[in-house]
Amino acid sequence: MRLRRCLAVAAAIAVTTPVALFTAAPALAATPSAAQTQNQQKKPDQPTYAELEKTAADAKKAYEDAVAAEEKGEKELEATLDTLDSDTHPLRAATITADKAAKDAADARTAAEQTVTDAEAKLEAAGNAADRAEAQKALEAAEAGLTEAVKAKQEADTAAEKAQTALDDARVAAVREYSVLQNTLDKARKAKEAADEALATAKECVRENGLTSLAVGLPSKVVAGTTVDFTLRLTNGTERTLSVDPLVFVHVDGEGPGEKSRLKVEWSNGSGWQALNGNEPEHIGPVGTMKPGGHSDVKLRMKADSVARSTEVIALFAADASSAYRPCVQGPMKRYDFALLPAGSEPGEVDDAKPGEPDTDDDKRPGTAAPATGKDSSAQGGASEQAAKAQATGTGGETEAEAEADGNLARTGSSSAMAPIALASAAAVALGAGTVFAIRRRRRAADNA
Repeated sequence: MRLRRCLAVAAAIAVTTPVALFTAAPALAATPSAAQTQNQQKKPDQPTYAELEKTAADAKKAYEDAVAAEEKGEKELEATLDTLDSDTHPLRAATITADKAAKDAADARTAAEQTVTDAEAKLEAAGNAADRAEAQKALEAAEAGLTEAVKAKQEADTAAEKAQTALDDARVAAVREYSVLQNTLDKARKAKEAADEALATAKECVRENGLTSLAVGLPSKVVAGTTVDFTLRLTNGTERTLSVDPLVFVHVDGEGPGEKSRLKVEWSNGSGWQALNGNEPEHIGPVGTMKPGGHSDVKLRMKADSVARSTEVIALFAADASSAYRPCVQGPMKRYDFALLPAGSEPGEVDDAKPGEPDTDDDKRPGTAAPATGKDSSAQGGASEQAAKAQATGTGGETEAEAEADGNLARTGSSSAMAPIALASAAAVALGAGTVFAIRRRRRAADNA
């Protein structure tokens, strides 16, 4: 029943839509002023990551509220339409009474027309003056009765049309009220999608070639059993303040994953020494906030167990960071190759190891499944350990509630009967209650034909 009603309301509105209303629409678009154009060309200040998080959270809450309001509105619309269709509703009862009165008036007019026809026949058949006079009098009385019947029918039709108008207006008003909730839901969904996209974009790791790392004092040869001290110098050559987190990995050639390394590497946090795990690249701890042009030094040391023969060692260093705008900023990785010699070896003159470009398989951060592609890319690779930490603290990843909300993004009424309601609401908003007047008149004329 509700499906039929909604289709009827939508069809009535659509059929009577003035063509000029749509053809004139482009003319309603105002030409933007010079000031508006200038404002559109201005780039707004870049929001911080915290602001993007808040915007996404607010948009998610607004969307969830809009979903709840639309669901409630759908139920209220169904209840309203059901009530308006009930014979006990005053508006519906008024249309029933008015329709009956209009039908009775139509029957009375038909009877009056027949009376006039019969009187005309009698007048034509009258054979003498007396009969004609009597027949003429009867005809005049019949015509007077027909005039009254026509007037009564017109009044009854007007009353019936007025009653029907009131009922239809109530239906359209209910649909229009629901359409406002649909529009609000649609806007909330788009706002949530835009906020989520902006947050996801800010969450992507980006490369900053000006964020550099340099191993100072790392020798090209290391003799087993000796301790080597060197410094990792981190420089912020970018134009923004960063919180830097050094990435370090030292690997002895031939050692497999999980195997205890013969080379122990430690770094100083200022109050003690912390050992690297030696199995994969790792961030050794933030060195604090660095302003543009600033630098910071991290002390490291390494000591090798005895080795039977010379072997090669690679050391990878990078200055990864985060900023107020992005949780994952990656500096270019540098690779140092040096030799590990057996204990007691005489290395001779030893130069510092020279920095070079890492191999493709080397240039990846903790937690990434594949290496980054190209050293000059602006956004590449997987999330760094910093991004993983951010996700663990609530700045990344998708919660169960978010996943449930995302699953409802396309929802504007899941029941099959809501499609005609959506159609009706769109038509109601575009045209308003007054546009159904012509279709009512057309329907009334068809009923009276």
